[in-house]
Amino acid sequence: MLSFSGSLKVFVAVEACDMRKGFNGLHAVVTERLGEEPRAGALFVFSNRRHTRIKILCWDGTGLWVLTKRLERGTFSWPRNVEPGTAKLKLTPQALAMLTDGVDLRGAKLRPWYERED
Repeated sequence: MLSFSGSLKVFVAVEACDMRKGFNGLHAVVTERLGEEPRAGALFVFSNRRHTRIKILCWDGTGLWVLTKRLERGTFSWPRNVEPGTAKLKLTPQALAMLTDGVDLRGAKLRPWYERED
C-alpha cells in the first residue's frame, strides 16, 4: 500500500496512455496534454486502455521517478471524464492510495480481484 502526505497534489490523466512511454514521454504528456509542470512536486497518474496497468510520474527535487503497477487480474477503478475536454482530474492522496489498493472509488468497496492477506 502506498502512503502519501495530505498536502501532495495528485493529477490523474483521464484518457488512456501508451504504457511504453518512459520518463521523457510521460513528461511530454504532463506538459502538453495535462497543462501542468512535472517538476512542481505533484504526482501524475496514467493508465492503459484496459485499466490493468498504471504509471505514476513524480519529481522528488533531484530527478524524476516512474512507478509502475500491473495487475495480474482485474482492473483499476478508473475515474471517468465527466466534462468534455477535461484531460485530468485532481485526487486526494488518500483517494490515490485507495485506487492503487483495490478500492472502487465510486462505491468505496474492494474490487473483486483484491484480496488482502491477514
